[in-house]
Amino acid sequence: MPPLGSSPVYFGNFLVTSQVFHKTTYSFALVNIKPLLPGHVLVSPLRPARRLSDLNHAEITDLFLTVQQVGRMVERVYGASSLNIAIQDGPAAGQSIPHLHTHIIPRQRADLDEQGGSDAIYGMLEGEDGDVGRHFWESSSNRPKFPAVDDSTRKPRTESEMSEEAQKLAQEMTRQHL
Repeated sequence: MPPLGSSPVYFGNFLVTSQVFHKTTYSFALVNIKPLLPGHVLVSPLRPARRLSDLNHAEITDLFLTVQQVGRMVERVYGASSLNIAIQDGPAAGQSIPHLHTHIIPRQRADLDEQGGSDAIYGMLEGEDGDVGRHFWESSSNRPKFPAVDDSTRKPRTESEMSEEAQKLAQEMTRQHL
């Protein structure tokens, strides 16, 4: 059951309604299919704009206010002391779904020391781990089923796992002092 009503929400071509935990007039926040770190979520405009420069004044204002509100909440819920907030603005910048989105990644001191330090997150975003489009495509029931090899420890989450987290975060957003 979607946490915020039944009107469909799309992220690119993907129906993500059950993953949405917060919605405003112009934006929505959703849980990530394959988070880089616990609490890694996305904020995107409702209108499927491809680039930041495609947003009008009201949309860009709403997007960044939503990023701020959601960031506060995930920092509190996931016990983070900092956040990475990133936009890959276009394909050459690593954007894998042609729908503008902002990554919000809760961080803690030394959380990526084993991967080379706190800046390792940028390589993760740019690399295969951060390829949100590929992960959505791989989990889509509408794609041909070819055998795939994924030997990493991070597996795409199920629809039910993401829906459960979305409902939890939706409740946390109502507790947030905006």
